[in-house]
Amino acid sequence: MSTRAFVAFVVAAAVAFAALVARDRSVDEAALQAEARGLIKDYSTALLGVLKSTMESSGPVEAIAFCNREAPAIAETASQQSGWTVARTSLKPRNPHAAPDEFERRVMTEFVAQIAGGTPTASLRHAEIVEQNGERVFRYIQAIPTAELCLTCHGSALKPEVAAKIRALYPADQATGFAPGQMRGAFTLSRKL
Repeated sequence: MSTRAFVAFVVAAAVAFAALVARDRSVDEAALQAEARGLIKDYSTALLGVLKSTMESSGPVEAIAFCNREAPAIAETASQQSGWTVARTSLKPRNPHAAPDEFERRVMTEFVAQIAGGTPTASLRHAEIVEQNGERVFRYIQAIPTAELCLTCHGSALKPEVAAKIRALYPADQATGFAPGQMRGAFTLSRKL
């Protein structure tokens, strides 16, 4: 085999190998986004349902205690059942364990700029494949708009007993002062590919 033929063979083999690797690494991002949206819908419905029920039956102070005890467990159950990591985060977190990572902070900062430009909070979503610890990971973030119910514990005019409970459970709380429609935080999901 001549040198030229050998080089052509090696190049052809490299191209074929690269195409094979690319095909194996391809993912159906639209399907992943749809799955993430479905998970967020289920997770937020479960969380909001129990939170509303607790607010109605026991009041906002108990609802804060519920969030402290039960909200992380609801996220953990959603994660275990789905194979995704399901959580919430915020640029102004109440729970320090929910502080955003660099990716989440970047995306939520972009969301804030879009909201300032007039984009409705509820419409903001972002999906991206990133490299994390040597692995490809699909990340999905969806903004959480502040609703009227949220203002009881996340607004500017908190009742003294509500503020006291927040200070007791979350001494480093940053998650107050929100107005209706503002981005209170984001649902954040990830899945290894």
